[in-house]
Amino acid sequence: MKTWKVEAAIIAVGMVLLGVIIKWGINDFIDKERIVSVKGLAEMEVPADKVIWPLMYKDIGNDPSLLYANMEQKNKAIVKFLESNGIAKEEISIAPPEVIDMQAERYGNRDIAYRYNATSVITVTSKNVDKVRKLMSEQAELLKQGIAISGGDYRYNVVYEFTGLNDVKPQMIEEATKNARTAAEKFAKDSDSSLGKIRNASQGQFSISDRDANTPYIKSIRVVTTVNYYLRR
Repeated sequence: MKTWKVEAAIIAVGMVLLGVIIKWGINDFIDKERIVSVKGLAEMEVPADKVIWPLMYKDIGNDPSLLYANMEQKNKAIVKFLESNGIAKEEISIAPPEVIDMQAERYGNRDIAYRYNATSVITVTSKNVDKVRKLMSEQAELLKQGIAISGGDYRYNVVYEFTGLNDVKPQMIEEATKNARTAAEKFAKDSDSSLGKIRNASQGQFSISDRDANTPYIKSIRVVTTVNYYLRR
């Protein structure tokens, strides 16, 4: 009579292995549901590498042709001042003058001394930030020639930019990711777990801002990355 001992033993071993596999699968599934989400910050200060400097002045008069001639002479004096101090011709642009006829203004005062109010803007756009900043402190030379460079108009503020973001991006992303992993490892340790693989990650937007109101020529770059890790028991 045939016995089924061997077959029974094979089935029994198979059931045990199946149970182990199922247990592993359940544990793996549970572990995969245990996730920690962390953020990593990276910051860097860099000097601005581009400056836009508008030199704006106003003039008044009653004779348009005389007013334009006067402004043309002033423009030439400003350009000469800039070029003699190392500003290249291609870094200088002269905008057409903006002229307001005060008598044509709807709510203007008819009893005015000068009919025309003109605004002229000469803009310096340069990569040599230090040179331009030094020149800003020397613009009193223009005042000696009767040219008063005006300030306070938000349309003609000096603008500093940093254009080398692509050069520092890899370094900052690496730093932000390392900082995120450090935070995740601390969380795992505090929760009696071990850190697993990255589930997913996302890079935040890079932001560039002035370091503070007094030093707009120094920029602060910031990026935050979000990383989700699996936690293992």
